[in-house]
Amino acid sequence: MPRATNGAASQQRHKKTLKAVKGYRGARHRLYRMAIQHEMRSGMYAFRDRKARKRDFRALWIARINAACRELGISYNRLIEGLTKAGVSVDRKILAELAVNDTEAFKSFVELARQHQTAPVAAAAAEA
Repeated sequence: MPRATNGAASQQRHKKTLKAVKGYRGARHRLYRMAIQHEMRSGMYAFRDRKARKRDFRALWIARINAACRELGISYNRLIEGLTKAGVSVDRKILAELAVNDTEAFKSFVELARQHQTAPVAAAAAEA
């Protein structure tokens, strides 16, 4: 009796994997065994980097906000402190967008933050 290999299912599995790794260099897109390994590896990178992208963008937004704040004579943490005390719920993505593209709106946020800062900090900023 011949050996049953379930050839149709195996062929479909191979085609599915090789289609997923299409465009990989060298044997990674040709050889099934290597393709499996690199498909798994790329999936792990994709999972990890979906999380990292969120951290990277938040850091970028904070850097942009801080640079715009420093030009207006206030630090990033004082801006966030003032906006929090004012009860403003604008996220960092929108603040960064305003800092880059709409400086007048960003200045109004800075002034609002200055009004709601604690007294000693506001006095020191006024003297400087």
